[in-house]
Amino acid sequence: MTETVQIELPDGSAAVSGLWSSPSGADLLYVFGHGAGAGMRHPFMETVADRLAGIGVATLRFQFPYMDRGSRRPDPQPLLLDTVRAAVRHARVRCELPLLAGGKSMGGRMTSLAQSQAPLDGVRGLVFFGFPLHPAGRPGTARAAHLAQIEIPMLFLQGSRDALSELELLEPVIEGLKPGATLHVLQGADHGFAVRKKDGRTAEDVLDEAIATFERWRRTT
Repeated sequence: MTETVQIELPDGSAAVSGLWSSPSGADLLYVFGHGAGAGMRHPFMETVADRLAGIGVATLRFQFPYMDRGSRRPDPQPLLLDTVRAAVRHARVRCELPLLAGGKSMGGRMTSLAQSQAPLDGVRGLVFFGFPLHPAGRPGTARAAHLAQIEIPMLFLQGSRDALSELELLEPVIEGLKPGATLHVLQGADHGFAVRKKDGRTAEDVLDEAIATFERWRRTT
């Protein structure tokens, strides 16, 4: 069952929407931020949340303020980071389950930035569904500089055809991080985890692999 919630921002002057999903017997909660161009109700977010529920993982999806306003332009970074912190705080107050945090693309990157600046209360690890290492067509690693400041385990679920994260750039970045940073490559998948017919697999196959990897990682980390 999924419940709509309101998440208060730090100054108490505003709130953002959230979706709380907690299957019976859940033993972990994942605070799950959306990507830059699609909100918490995007089919990818819905599907991942449903699949995580199937392995006993509760989720808190949340909107960044600009998405709640119906805008397509992301908020200034300080507000995005405040929103991540507010979502984690909401999860921490509402339940006593162990916490992971992260998200799809921008949602994951903002979570890692927040963690690098000051540890997110109670968060034991970060999981990224497609970390956006660079803008499409502009390869670089500047967006990863903050990752070296993070001291909790991280899991990167990355498509081999991700135009926002070329593997030849991402692989050495992750190898250079503290122990506990894990890269899992989803062969044939793009940034949205879509695949081509010629790859001989489906988007369902990719998500099966991603969720199975999430489950193994969280059980052994």
